[in-house]
Order: sequence, then C-alpha cells, then structure tokens
Amino acid sequence: MEQRHLGRTGLRVSRIGLGTLTWGRDTDEHDAADLLKTFWEAGGTLVDTADVYGDGEAEYLLGRLIEGLVPRRDLVISTKAGSVPDPDRRFDGSRGHLLAALDASLSRLGTEYVDLWQIHAFDPDTPLEETLHALDLAVSSGRARYAGVSNFCGWQLAKAGTWQLAAPGARTRLASTQMEYSLLQRGVEREVLPAALDLGVGLLPSSPLGRGVLTGKYRGDAMPPDSRGASDHMAPFVEPYLDDTASRIVDAVATAADGLAVTPLQVALAWIRDRPGVVSPIVGARNAQQLTAALSVETLSLPDEICRALDDVSVPVHRYPDHDWSTL
Repeated sequence: MEQRHLGRTGLRVSRIGLGTLTWGRDTDEHDAADLLKTFWEAGGTLVDTADVYGDGEAEYLLGRLIEGLVPRRDLVISTKAGSVPDPDRRFDGSRGHLLAALDASLSRLGTEYVDLWQIHAFDPDTPLEETLHALDLAVSSGRARYAGVSNFCGWQLAKAGTWQLAAPGARTRLASTQMEYSLLQRGVEREVLPAALDLGVGLLPSSPLGRGVLTGKYRGDAMPPDSRGASDHMAPFVEPYLDDTASRIVDAVATAADGLAVTPLQVALAWIRDRPGVVSPIVGARNAQQLTAALSVETLSLPDEICRALDDVSVPVHRYPDHDWSTL
C-alpha cells in the first residue's frame, strides 16, 4: 500500500487506515485479529483507536494483538484522549486529565509510546495553551512521537496550529486533524480543510463511507439485519444519512460504480482518499471480508469526469464569507 507523509512531518502512514471504534464491543478478539492481520498483510500501517472506544477495551484488545500477531514496529498506532463519560462535561482538555489518560492508554496498549496522540475534541472550559502543553509534554517525554487534534472546527484548528508554530519554547507542530469527511459530509471543506492545508496539517477522515451508507446497503429503504443501522446502539449514528439528500448522492455513487465495473464502496473511498489535504481515510470494517473490499481500492483511481460529477451532486452550500465577497 502506498505510504504518505502525515502533514508537514517525516511520519509516513498507509493511505488507508484501520479504525477500531467497535473493538471490544461489537468486534471480538477473533474478528479483530483477522482485521489486523489482513490490514498488515496488505501493507497497512495506520491503526486508529481512542481511550473511550469500548470504554478502553479497544486499546486493550489492540495491545493484546501487538507482537503476538503483528510486530509493533510495523504499525503506526494513533490514539486519542479528552472525551469523558460525564454528562455535565463531555470533554476534558486539562493537562492533568490528558497526561493521565495517555499513561492509561499506554498501559492498555502494552507499549512505551504511541506514534500519534490526538486531542479528541476541543474543551471550551480549559485554556487552549494548557491543552496544547500536554501535547508538548507527551512528545518531549517520548510517550508520543507526533501529536494532533480531532473534531476541532476551523478557527480552533487555526489557533492551535498557529500557537504551536509561533509560541516561544520547544513546541510540537500539529501533524494531523481527524474529522468526519465523506461525500455525505463535506463540512470540513468550509474552514477546516483550508486551515489544515495552510498549516501543513494532514487530514485523517473518519467515517469516509458516510457511516456505511455510501456502500449502498441501505438503498431503497433496505436495512440489512447485520448492519449498524439495524443495531440499537448504532442506529442513531447512521440515521442522519438516510434522508433524501443522501439518497441522491448514493444513487450517483452507484451509477458511477456501474459504469466503472466496481462497487459503490470503492468509488466512495477512492474519491475521499484522493481529495486535497487527505492523508489516510480511517475505515471501520466489521470483518475481514469488508476490510478486504475496502483495501481493494488501492489500484483504483477515479477518472476526472467521475470526480467532477460526484463533486457536483454532493457539493455543500458555501457562500459568504467563504468565497470572494465581491462576486456576491
């Protein structure tokens, strides 16, 4: 699999990443082992997790598989901290919480360092410089090799990235921002992506298949019984992308797939993988068969006319102030 630099850094990652959102909850150790082995054998390196996935079970499961199944040196492990199971405070970006969370992640993963450590979300109740100082300490202590953020809006990413470049002292350049991005969710193109491109921050799209909807499995009101849309705890996650707007985009993807003699999954994943600023879409497959289907996109490049057609059918409405005001 082709490797790409993560932002303006020397870290290289596979251009498709493996997500572990369901590990330790819907994905058991046997299926996780099959996924990791399939991914590794295909040349994949970037494995994405977080301290809250499965209440820590995803990290623990990944840690059990490292060395016993796949050598640690062959993987780029990314984890996140900052989300907390507190209804009164969803995010905690304080230095104390973040560094304690990192230590706990390293313990569950059974490793001395993570390759990429990301702040899971912006905490409005903690000074941003305090949150960023935790990144600096994690890297300077060797517990993390690179640092990034996740779910930061445009101004938050711009402020954080600029602070790390301009503030005095030894600061850690932001390597990445992880955001939801797909043909069904192009909101990052409004401000996040321009900021990332300007700062040299690599974009790691989560849910690149529109939470599974872009595979076409839900077309015509279909609801496969083994799908996330049919599960009690994941149905609310899928439901926002089952509207008429999404349906039109999925139909266009299916039409393109028919014309190219490939699958809708391959078309949707190839489109997002090759967008400007994108480094590695994170794919959350449920089993090795699904992952193999996603990894088969490695040899596919969409024709320009197909890309333009998909751009047109899914284009978000961006007006003032995102475009030159003098043309309005």
